[in-house]
Amino acid sequence: MSKFPDGFLWGGALAANQCEGAYLEDGKGLSVPDVIKGGTMDTPRMVTTTIHEGEYYPSHEAIDFYHRYKEDIALFGEMGFKCLRVSINWSRIFPTGEDEEPNQAGIDFYRSMFEEMHKNGIEPLVTLSHYELPFALAKKYGGWSNRKLIDLFVRYTKLCFTEYKGLVKLWITFNEINCLCAPFGNVMGAGIMPPEDNTLLDFSVKVEWDDEQRRYQALHHQFVASALAVKAAHEIDPENKVACMIASRAVYPYSCRPEDVLLAQKMERICNHYCGDVHARGAYPSWAPRLWEEKGVSIDMEPGDEQILAEGKVDFYTFSYYKSSTVSTDPTVEAGTGNVFYDDALNPYLKFSDWGWAIDPKGLRWYLNDMYDRYQIPLMVVENGLGAADTVEEDGSIHDDYRIDYMREHVEQMAEAVHDGVDLMGYTMWGPIDIVSAGTGEMKKRYGFVYVDKHNDGSGDLRRAKKDSFFWFKKVCETNGEELQDPSSAHGVIRDSCVYLAR
Repeated sequence: MSKFPDGFLWGGALAANQCEGAYLEDGKGLSVPDVIKGGTMDTPRMVTTTIHEGEYYPSHEAIDFYHRYKEDIALFGEMGFKCLRVSINWSRIFPTGEDEEPNQAGIDFYRSMFEEMHKNGIEPLVTLSHYELPFALAKKYGGWSNRKLIDLFVRYTKLCFTEYKGLVKLWITFNEINCLCAPFGNVMGAGIMPPEDNTLLDFSVKVEWDDEQRRYQALHHQFVASALAVKAAHEIDPENKVACMIASRAVYPYSCRPEDVLLAQKMERICNHYCGDVHARGAYPSWAPRLWEEKGVSIDMEPGDEQILAEGKVDFYTFSYYKSSTVSTDPTVEAGTGNVFYDDALNPYLKFSDWGWAIDPKGLRWYLNDMYDRYQIPLMVVENGLGAADTVEEDGSIHDDYRIDYMREHVEQMAEAVHDGVDLMGYTMWGPIDIVSAGTGEMKKRYGFVYVDKHNDGSGDLRRAKKDSFFWFKKVCETNGEELQDPSSAHGVIRDSCVYLAR
Protein backbone atom coordinates (compact mmCIF):
# COMPACT_ATOMS: atom_id res chain seq x y z
CA MET A 1 0.00 0.00 0.00
CA SER A 2 1.38 3.44 -0.95
CA LYS A 3 2.28 5.99 1.68
CA PHE A 4 0.36 8.49 -0.43
CA PRO A 5 -3.42 8.42 -1.00
CA ASP A 6 -4.99 7.16 -4.22
CA GLY A 7 -5.39 9.98 -6.69
CA PHE A 8 -2.42 11.90 -5.29
CA LEU A 9 -1.55 14.70 -7.72
CA TRP A 10 2.10 14.31 -8.77
CA GLY A 11 3.32 16.91 -11.22
CA GLY A 12 5.07 20.19 -11.84
CA ALA A 13 4.47 23.94 -11.64
CA LEU A 14 5.12 26.82 -14.06
CA ALA A 15 4.39 30.53 -14.32
CA ALA A 16 3.36 32.12 -17.62
CA ASN A 17 5.79 35.03 -17.39
CA GLN A 18 8.72 32.66 -16.78
CA CYS A 19 8.00 30.21 -19.57
CA GLU A 20 5.63 31.47 -22.28
CA GLY A 21 7.52 34.24 -24.07
CA ALA A 22 5.60 35.73 -27.04
CA TYR A 23 5.27 38.78 -24.84
CA LEU A 24 3.39 40.93 -27.36
CA GLU A 25 2.13 38.21 -29.70
CA ASP A 26 -1.49 37.61 -30.69
CA GLY A 27 -2.81 40.71 -28.95
CA LYS A 28 -1.14 40.29 -25.56
CA GLY A 29 -0.43 43.49 -23.64
CA LEU A 30 2.60 44.30 -21.52
CA SER A 31 2.68 42.77 -18.05
CA VAL A 32 4.86 43.90 -15.15
CA PRO A 33 7.53 41.17 -15.67
CA ASP A 34 8.00 42.41 -19.23
CA VAL A 35 9.75 45.55 -17.89
CA ILE A 36 12.13 43.62 -15.59
CA LYS A 37 15.57 42.92 -17.03
CA GLY A 38 17.73 39.86 -16.41
CA GLY A 39 20.22 39.60 -13.56
CA THR A 40 22.36 37.05 -11.73
CA MET A 41 22.90 35.86 -8.19
CA ASP A 42 25.28 38.80 -7.71
CA THR A 43 23.58 41.40 -9.91
CA PRO A 44 20.02 42.50 -9.05
CA ARG A 45 17.42 42.68 -11.77
CA MET A 46 16.44 46.16 -12.96
CA VAL A 47 12.87 47.43 -13.22
CA THR A 48 12.43 49.96 -16.02
CA THR A 49 9.62 52.40 -16.67
CA THR A 50 9.70 51.59 -20.40
CA ILE A 51 11.25 48.89 -22.58
CA HIS A 52 14.90 49.72 -23.34
CA GLU A 53 15.59 48.67 -26.91
CA GLY A 54 18.51 46.29 -27.33
CA GLU A 55 18.55 45.20 -23.68
CA TYR A 56 17.63 41.74 -22.38
CA TYR A 57 14.25 41.14 -20.76
CA PRO A 58 13.92 37.41 -20.03
CA SER A 59 10.12 37.24 -20.20
CA HIS A 60 10.03 38.41 -23.81
CA GLU A 61 11.05 35.00 -25.14
CA ALA A 62 11.46 32.99 -21.92
CA ILE A 63 11.62 29.34 -23.10
CA ASP A 64 9.00 29.87 -25.85
CA PHE A 65 6.43 27.65 -24.15
CA TYR A 66 3.76 29.63 -26.02
CA HIS A 67 4.78 27.93 -29.27
CA ARG A 68 6.10 24.67 -27.79
CA TYR A 69 3.49 23.86 -25.16
CA LYS A 70 2.28 20.72 -26.93
CA GLU A 71 5.71 19.08 -27.03
CA ASP A 72 6.47 20.19 -23.46
CA ILE A 73 3.14 18.89 -22.13
CA ALA A 74 3.82 15.62 -23.97
CA LEU A 75 7.07 15.32 -22.00
CA PHE A 76 5.16 15.89 -18.77
CA GLY A 77 2.66 13.25 -19.85
CA GLU A 78 5.53 10.86 -20.56
CA MET A 79 6.70 11.34 -16.97
CA GLY A 80 3.23 10.43 -15.77
CA PHE A 81 2.18 13.80 -14.39
CA LYS A 82 -1.26 13.75 -12.82
CA CYS A 83 -1.31 17.53 -12.44
CA LEU A 84 0.34 20.60 -13.96
CA ARG A 85 0.18 23.94 -12.23
CA VAL A 86 0.19 26.80 -14.73
CA SER A 87 -0.86 30.44 -14.67
CA ILE A 88 -2.93 32.60 -16.96
CA ASN A 89 -1.29 35.85 -17.97
CA TRP A 90 -4.00 38.45 -17.29
CA SER A 91 -2.68 40.72 -20.07
CA ARG A 92 -3.09 37.92 -22.61
CA ILE A 93 -6.83 37.94 -21.83
CA PHE A 94 -7.30 41.68 -21.17
CA PRO A 95 -4.24 43.46 -22.65
CA THR A 96 -4.63 46.58 -20.48
CA GLY A 97 -6.54 44.88 -17.69
CA GLU A 98 -9.67 46.93 -18.34
CA ASP A 99 -10.44 46.46 -22.04
CA GLU A 100 -14.11 46.43 -22.99
CA GLU A 101 -13.74 43.09 -24.75
CA PRO A 102 -11.34 40.22 -24.00
CA ASN A 103 -8.65 39.12 -26.43
CA GLN A 104 -10.05 36.03 -28.13
CA ALA A 105 -6.61 34.77 -29.19
CA GLY A 106 -5.57 34.65 -25.53
CA ILE A 107 -8.73 32.81 -24.50
CA ASP A 108 -8.18 30.29 -27.29
CA PHE A 109 -4.53 29.73 -26.37
CA TYR A 110 -5.29 28.72 -22.80
CA ARG A 111 -8.23 26.57 -23.86
CA SER A 112 -5.94 24.69 -26.24
CA MET A 113 -3.33 24.32 -23.51
CA PHE A 114 -5.85 22.87 -21.03
CA GLU A 115 -7.19 20.50 -23.68
CA GLU A 116 -3.65 19.34 -24.39
CA MET A 117 -3.15 18.60 -20.69
CA HIS A 118 -6.29 16.46 -20.59
CA LYS A 119 -5.13 14.55 -23.69
CA ASN A 120 -2.04 13.62 -21.67
CA GLY A 121 -3.99 12.65 -18.55
CA ILE A 122 -2.99 15.81 -16.68
CA GLU A 123 -5.31 17.81 -14.42
CA PRO A 124 -4.77 21.59 -14.71
CA LEU A 125 -4.21 23.59 -11.53
CA VAL A 126 -4.49 27.22 -12.62
CA THR A 127 -3.13 30.29 -10.87
CA LEU A 128 -5.06 33.41 -11.81
CA SER A 129 -2.41 35.92 -10.72
CA HIS A 130 1.22 34.77 -10.68
CA TYR A 131 3.34 37.94 -10.79
CA GLU A 132 1.57 38.86 -14.05
CA LEU A 133 -0.30 42.12 -13.46
CA PRO A 134 -1.00 44.07 -16.68
CA PHE A 135 1.58 46.84 -16.81
CA ALA A 136 -1.12 49.34 -17.78
CA LEU A 137 -2.81 48.81 -14.39
CA ALA A 138 0.47 49.35 -12.58
CA LYS A 139 1.15 52.52 -14.52
CA LYS A 140 -2.37 54.00 -14.41
CA TYR A 141 -3.54 53.03 -10.93
CA GLY A 142 -0.43 52.22 -8.91
CA GLY A 143 -1.20 48.52 -9.01
CA TRP A 144 -3.05 46.84 -6.17
CA SER A 145 -2.68 49.88 -3.90
CA ASN A 146 -5.78 51.10 -5.77
CA ARG A 147 -9.06 49.46 -4.82
CA LYS A 148 -10.29 49.73 -8.40
CA LEU A 149 -8.31 46.58 -9.23
CA ILE A 150 -10.70 44.46 -7.17
CA ASP A 151 -13.53 44.78 -9.68
CA LEU A 152 -11.18 44.42 -12.64
CA PHE A 153 -9.71 41.21 -11.20
CA VAL A 154 -13.12 39.73 -10.40
CA ARG A 155 -14.29 40.47 -13.95
CA TYR A 156 -11.21 38.70 -15.33
CA THR A 157 -11.62 35.68 -13.05
CA LYS A 158 -15.31 35.30 -13.85
CA LEU A 159 -14.43 35.16 -17.52
CA CYS A 160 -11.85 32.45 -16.82
CA PHE A 161 -14.26 30.41 -14.69
CA THR A 162 -16.87 30.64 -17.45
CA GLU A 163 -14.62 30.04 -20.47
CA TYR A 164 -12.84 27.05 -18.95
CA LYS A 165 -15.76 25.44 -17.15
CA GLY A 166 -15.33 21.69 -17.44
CA LEU A 167 -11.65 22.00 -18.36
CA VAL A 168 -10.35 23.44 -15.10
CA LYS A 169 -11.66 22.63 -11.63
CA LEU A 170 -8.65 23.49 -9.45
CA TRP A 171 -7.74 27.17 -9.06
CA ILE A 172 -5.38 29.40 -7.09
CA THR A 173 -6.17 33.10 -6.76
CA PHE A 174 -2.82 34.82 -5.97
CA ASN A 175 0.64 33.30 -6.08
CA GLU A 176 2.66 33.71 -2.87
CA ILE A 177 0.31 36.45 -1.70
CA ASN A 178 2.29 36.89 1.51
CA CYS A 179 5.22 38.31 -0.46
CA LEU A 180 3.45 41.63 0.08
CA CYS A 181 4.52 41.43 3.72
CA ALA A 182 8.04 42.24 2.44
CA PRO A 183 9.44 44.85 0.01
CA PHE A 184 9.83 42.18 -2.69
CA GLY A 185 6.07 42.20 -3.04
CA ASN A 186 5.89 45.76 -4.31
CA VAL A 187 6.68 45.08 -7.97
CA MET A 188 6.13 41.36 -8.41
CA GLY A 189 3.09 40.90 -6.20
CA ALA A 190 1.30 44.24 -6.32
CA GLY A 191 2.52 46.12 -9.36
CA ILE A 192 3.64 49.02 -7.18
CA MET A 193 6.47 50.33 -9.33
CA PRO A 194 9.50 52.47 -8.45
CA PRO A 195 9.25 56.11 -9.55
CA GLU A 196 12.15 55.60 -11.97
CA ASP A 197 14.38 52.77 -13.20
CA ASN A 198 15.53 50.89 -10.12
CA THR A 199 16.66 47.52 -8.80
CA LEU A 200 14.06 44.82 -8.24
CA LEU A 201 15.99 43.27 -5.37
CA ASP A 202 19.14 44.36 -3.61
CA PHE A 203 19.46 42.80 -0.20
CA SER A 204 22.42 44.96 0.75
CA VAL A 205 20.32 48.14 0.94
CA LYS A 206 16.85 49.18 2.05
CA VAL A 207 14.29 49.73 -0.69
CA GLU A 208 14.07 53.50 -0.34
CA TRP A 209 10.77 53.85 -2.15
CA ASP A 210 9.07 51.06 -0.17
CA ASP A 211 5.89 52.14 1.64
CA GLU A 212 4.48 49.58 4.05
CA GLN A 213 1.15 51.41 4.18
CA ARG A 214 0.70 50.94 0.44
CA ARG A 215 1.83 47.31 0.57
CA TYR A 216 -0.50 46.27 3.37
CA GLN A 217 -3.40 48.19 1.83
CA ALA A 218 -2.72 46.47 -1.49
CA LEU A 219 -2.69 43.15 0.33
CA HIS A 220 -6.12 43.90 1.80
CA HIS A 221 -7.44 44.62 -1.68
CA GLN A 222 -6.09 41.25 -2.85
CA PHE A 223 -7.75 39.51 0.10
CA VAL A 224 -11.12 40.99 -0.87
CA ALA A 225 -10.57 40.20 -4.55
CA SER A 226 -9.60 36.62 -3.72
CA ALA A 227 -12.67 36.08 -1.54
CA LEU A 228 -14.96 37.45 -4.26
CA ALA A 229 -13.26 35.20 -6.81
CA VAL A 230 -13.81 32.15 -4.57
CA LYS A 231 -17.51 32.97 -4.34
CA ALA A 232 -17.76 33.48 -8.10
CA ALA A 233 -15.95 30.20 -8.82
CA HIS A 234 -18.41 28.25 -6.67
CA GLU A 235 -21.42 29.97 -8.25
CA ILE A 236 -20.26 29.40 -11.85
CA ASP A 237 -19.31 25.76 -11.28
CA PRO A 238 -19.98 23.98 -7.94
CA GLU A 239 -17.24 21.52 -8.93
CA ASN A 240 -14.60 24.26 -8.68
CA LYS A 241 -12.14 24.15 -5.79
CA VAL A 242 -10.14 27.29 -5.04
CA ALA A 243 -6.97 27.66 -2.99
CA CYS A 244 -4.71 30.33 -1.58
CA MET A 245 -0.96 30.12 -2.15
CA ILE A 246 1.64 31.03 0.48
CA ALA A 247 5.42 31.32 0.25
CA SER A 248 6.08 29.17 3.29
CA ARG A 249 8.54 30.10 5.98
CA ALA A 250 9.31 27.35 8.47
CA VAL A 251 10.94 29.51 11.14
CA TYR A 252 13.37 28.25 13.77
CA PRO A 253 14.80 30.22 16.71
CA TYR A 254 18.60 30.25 16.54
CA SER A 255 18.77 29.48 20.25
CA CYS A 256 16.43 28.65 23.12
CA ARG A 257 16.78 32.21 24.44
CA PRO A 258 13.21 33.45 25.00
CA GLU A 259 13.95 36.49 22.81
CA ASP A 260 14.83 34.22 19.87
CA VAL A 261 11.78 32.04 20.44
CA LEU A 262 9.47 35.06 20.51
CA LEU A 263 11.07 36.46 17.35
CA ALA A 264 10.57 33.13 15.56
CA GLN A 265 6.92 33.12 16.62
CA LYS A 266 6.46 36.69 15.41
CA MET A 267 8.05 35.98 12.04
CA GLU A 268 5.95 32.85 11.56
CA ARG A 269 2.84 34.88 12.31
CA ILE A 270 3.71 37.62 9.82
CA CYS A 271 5.01 35.34 7.08
CA ASN A 272 2.57 32.44 7.32
CA HIS A 273 -0.47 33.11 9.47
CA TYR A 274 -1.34 36.69 8.53
CA CYS A 275 -2.38 35.70 5.02
CA GLY A 276 -3.27 32.09 5.80
CA ASP A 277 -5.79 33.09 8.46
CA VAL A 278 -7.61 35.54 6.19
CA HIS A 279 -7.87 32.95 3.41
CA ALA A 280 -8.64 29.83 5.44
CA ARG A 281 -10.39 31.28 8.50
CA GLY A 282 -12.04 34.21 6.80
CA ALA A 283 -10.76 36.92 9.13
CA TYR A 284 -7.62 38.75 10.18
CA PRO A 285 -5.84 37.18 13.17
CA SER A 286 -6.39 38.68 16.62
CA TRP A 287 -2.87 40.13 16.76
CA ALA A 288 -3.14 41.97 13.41
CA PRO A 289 -4.06 45.35 15.00
CA ARG A 290 -0.84 45.32 17.02
CA LEU A 291 1.17 44.49 13.89
CA TRP A 292 -0.43 47.41 12.07
CA GLU A 293 0.28 49.69 15.02
CA GLU A 294 3.95 48.68 15.14
CA LYS A 295 4.32 49.23 11.41
CA GLY A 296 2.40 52.50 11.35
CA VAL A 297 -0.18 50.94 9.04
CA SER A 298 -3.89 51.72 8.94
CA ILE A 299 -6.03 49.39 6.82
CA ASP A 300 -8.85 51.18 5.02
CA MET A 301 -11.76 48.70 4.99
CA GLU A 302 -15.05 49.45 3.33
CA PRO A 303 -18.37 48.31 4.82
CA GLY A 304 -18.94 44.70 3.89
CA ASP A 305 -15.26 43.77 3.50
CA GLU A 306 -15.23 41.62 6.64
CA GLN A 307 -18.33 39.73 5.50
CA ILE A 308 -16.79 39.17 2.05
CA LEU A 309 -13.66 37.68 3.68
CA ALA A 310 -15.79 35.44 5.91
CA GLU A 311 -17.83 34.16 2.94
CA GLY A 312 -14.89 33.69 0.58
CA LYS A 313 -12.77 31.16 2.45
CA VAL A 314 -10.65 28.85 0.32
CA ASP A 315 -11.28 25.14 -0.18
CA PHE A 316 -7.64 24.05 0.15
CA TYR A 317 -4.29 25.55 1.10
CA THR A 318 -1.27 25.50 -1.23
CA PHE A 319 2.25 26.71 -0.65
CA SER A 320 5.81 26.83 -1.92
CA TYR A 321 8.60 25.29 0.13
CA TYR A 322 12.28 25.61 -0.74
CA LYS A 323 14.02 26.26 2.56
CA SER A 324 13.57 26.90 6.24
CA SER A 325 14.62 30.08 8.05
CA THR A 326 16.46 30.67 11.28
CA VAL A 327 16.19 33.93 13.22
CA SER A 328 18.20 35.47 16.02
CA THR A 329 18.08 38.63 18.11
CA ASP A 330 21.86 38.50 18.53
CA PRO A 331 23.48 40.86 15.98
CA THR A 332 26.79 38.96 16.24
CA VAL A 333 25.29 35.73 14.84
CA GLU A 334 26.48 34.98 11.30
CA ALA A 335 23.92 35.93 8.67
CA GLY A 336 22.48 33.48 6.17
CA THR A 337 23.11 33.66 2.43
CA GLY A 338 21.10 33.59 -0.75
CA ASN A 339 18.54 35.89 -2.33
CA VAL A 340 15.94 35.47 0.42
CA PHE A 341 13.31 38.03 1.30
CA TYR A 342 14.02 38.25 5.04
CA ASP A 343 17.11 38.44 7.24
CA ASP A 344 18.10 34.94 8.30
CA ALA A 345 20.73 33.63 10.66
CA LEU A 346 23.01 30.89 9.34
CA ASN A 347 21.72 27.52 10.53
CA PRO A 348 24.83 25.44 11.39
CA TYR A 349 22.92 22.15 11.08
CA LEU A 350 21.96 22.50 7.42
CA LYS A 351 23.60 22.28 4.02
CA PHE A 352 23.10 24.99 1.41
CA SER A 353 22.51 25.10 -2.34
CA ASP A 354 24.80 26.87 -4.80
CA TRP A 355 22.48 29.86 -4.50
CA GLY A 356 22.79 29.90 -0.71
CA TRP A 357 19.38 28.42 0.12
CA ALA A 358 19.21 26.14 3.17
CA ILE A 359 18.33 22.54 2.31
CA ASP A 360 15.96 21.27 4.98
CA PRO A 361 13.58 18.41 4.04
CA LYS A 362 12.42 17.96 7.64
CA GLY A 363 11.31 21.58 7.63
CA LEU A 364 8.70 20.60 5.03
CA ARG A 365 7.25 17.99 7.37
CA TRP A 366 7.23 20.56 10.18
CA TYR A 367 5.38 23.09 8.01
CA LEU A 368 2.84 20.55 6.76
CA ASN A 369 2.00 19.51 10.30
CA ASP A 370 1.84 23.08 11.54
CA MET A 371 -0.49 24.31 8.80
CA TYR A 372 -2.77 21.27 8.87
CA ASP A 373 -3.13 21.51 12.65
CA ARG A 374 -4.06 25.17 12.22
CA TYR A 375 -6.49 25.06 9.28
CA GLN A 376 -7.77 21.47 8.95
CA ILE A 377 -8.30 21.74 5.19
CA PRO A 378 -6.47 19.79 2.46
CA LEU A 379 -2.91 20.96 1.74
CA MET A 380 -0.87 20.83 -1.45
CA VAL A 381 2.82 21.49 -2.06
CA VAL A 382 2.74 23.45 -5.32
CA GLU A 383 6.39 24.55 -5.48
CA ASN A 384 9.49 22.70 -4.29
CA GLY A 385 12.75 22.11 -6.09
CA LEU A 386 16.47 22.76 -6.32
CA GLY A 387 17.99 25.49 -8.45
CA ALA A 388 21.40 24.40 -9.69
CA ALA A 389 23.87 24.94 -12.52
CA ASP A 390 23.54 21.76 -14.58
CA THR A 391 26.29 20.49 -16.89
CA VAL A 392 25.58 18.97 -20.30
CA GLU A 393 28.02 16.13 -21.02
CA GLU A 394 29.56 15.53 -24.44
CA ASP A 395 26.97 12.84 -25.18
CA GLY A 396 24.14 15.24 -24.31
CA SER A 397 23.34 13.70 -20.93
CA ILE A 398 22.70 15.70 -17.74
CA HIS A 399 23.45 13.89 -14.49
CA ASP A 400 21.66 15.78 -11.72
CA ASP A 401 21.96 13.44 -8.75
CA TYR A 402 21.94 16.47 -6.45
CA ARG A 403 18.41 17.32 -7.61
CA ILE A 404 17.23 13.74 -7.20
CA ASP A 405 18.70 13.66 -3.69
CA TYR A 406 16.96 16.91 -2.80
CA MET A 407 13.58 15.81 -4.11
CA ARG A 408 13.75 12.28 -2.75
CA GLU A 409 14.40 13.58 0.75
CA HIS A 410 11.50 16.02 0.52
CA VAL A 411 9.13 13.35 -0.80
CA GLU A 412 10.16 11.11 2.10
CA GLN A 413 9.24 13.85 4.55
CA MET A 414 5.90 14.39 2.82
CA ALA A 415 5.19 10.70 3.36
CA GLU A 416 6.02 11.15 7.04
CA ALA A 417 3.57 14.07 7.23
CA VAL A 418 0.84 11.96 5.63
CA HIS A 419 1.57 9.30 8.26
CA ASP A 420 1.29 12.05 10.86
CA GLY A 421 -2.29 12.60 9.68
CA VAL A 422 -1.93 15.48 7.23
CA ASP A 423 -4.49 15.55 4.40
CA LEU A 424 -2.04 16.10 1.54
CA MET A 425 -3.59 16.12 -1.93
CA GLY A 426 -0.62 16.66 -4.21
CA TYR A 427 2.91 17.78 -5.05
CA THR A 428 3.87 19.86 -8.08
CA MET A 429 7.62 20.50 -8.18
CA TRP A 430 9.09 23.78 -9.39
CA GLY A 431 9.67 23.84 -12.29
CA PRO A 432 9.56 20.63 -14.35
CA ILE A 433 11.35 22.29 -17.26
CA ASP A 434 14.10 24.92 -17.00
CA ILE A 435 12.57 28.41 -16.94
CA VAL A 436 13.58 31.98 -16.13
CA SER A 437 14.26 32.55 -12.44
CA ALA A 438 11.83 35.07 -10.94
CA GLY A 439 14.27 36.41 -8.37
CA THR A 440 17.45 36.65 -10.43
CA GLY A 441 16.10 36.53 -13.99
CA GLU A 442 18.74 34.01 -15.03
CA MET A 443 18.61 30.65 -16.79
CA LYS A 444 21.72 29.30 -15.09
CA LYS A 445 19.66 28.60 -11.97
CA ARG A 446 17.95 25.50 -13.35
CA TYR A 447 15.20 23.49 -11.65
CA GLY A 448 13.84 21.27 -14.40
CA PHE A 449 13.63 17.59 -15.18
CA VAL A 450 13.94 18.86 -18.76
CA TYR A 451 16.94 20.95 -19.80
CA VAL A 452 16.38 23.94 -22.10
CA ASP A 453 19.28 25.20 -24.21
CA LYS A 454 19.09 28.84 -23.19
CA HIS A 455 21.51 30.93 -21.20
CA ASN A 456 21.71 34.06 -19.05
CA ASP A 457 22.41 36.33 -22.02
CA GLY A 458 19.42 34.99 -23.95
CA SER A 459 21.47 32.83 -26.31
CA GLY A 460 20.64 29.21 -27.09
CA ASP A 461 18.49 27.28 -29.54
CA LEU A 462 15.81 26.26 -26.98
CA ARG A 463 16.23 22.51 -27.58
CA ARG A 464 14.90 20.31 -24.80
CA ALA A 465 16.83 17.44 -23.15
CA LYS A 466 15.86 14.91 -20.51
CA LYS A 467 17.96 14.94 -17.35
CA ASP A 468 18.50 11.93 -15.11
CA SER A 469 15.84 13.35 -12.79
CA PHE A 470 13.28 13.02 -15.62
CA PHE A 471 13.44 9.24 -15.40
CA TRP A 472 13.61 9.25 -11.61
CA PHE A 473 10.44 11.31 -11.28
CA LYS A 474 8.70 9.18 -13.89
CA LYS A 475 9.17 6.22 -11.57
CA VAL A 476 7.89 8.25 -8.63
CA CYS A 477 4.71 9.07 -10.54
CA GLU A 478 4.24 5.49 -11.76
CA THR A 479 4.56 4.06 -8.25
CA ASN A 480 2.64 6.81 -6.41
CA GLY A 481 5.76 7.73 -4.47
CA GLU A 482 6.77 4.19 -3.53
CA GLU A 483 9.89 3.98 -5.73
CA LEU A 484 12.49 6.53 -4.61
CA GLN A 485 15.58 4.72 -5.83
CA ASP A 486 19.01 6.11 -5.05
CA PRO A 487 20.31 8.07 -8.04
CA SER A 488 23.58 6.11 -8.09
CA SER A 489 21.63 3.00 -9.07
CA ALA A 490 19.80 4.82 -11.87
CA HIS A 491 22.69 5.78 -14.12
CA GLY A 492 23.08 2.42 -15.78
CA VAL A 493 19.45 2.58 -16.86
CA ILE A 494 19.19 6.16 -18.01
CA ARG A 495 22.64 7.34 -19.08
CA ASP A 496 22.11 6.39 -22.73
CA SER A 497 18.67 7.98 -22.84
CA CYS A 498 19.62 11.57 -22.00
CA VAL A 499 19.90 13.04 -25.47
CA TYR A 500 18.68 16.28 -26.98
CA LEU A 501 15.15 16.23 -28.31
CA ALA A 502 14.37 17.59 -31.76
CA ARG A 503 12.19 20.68 -32.01
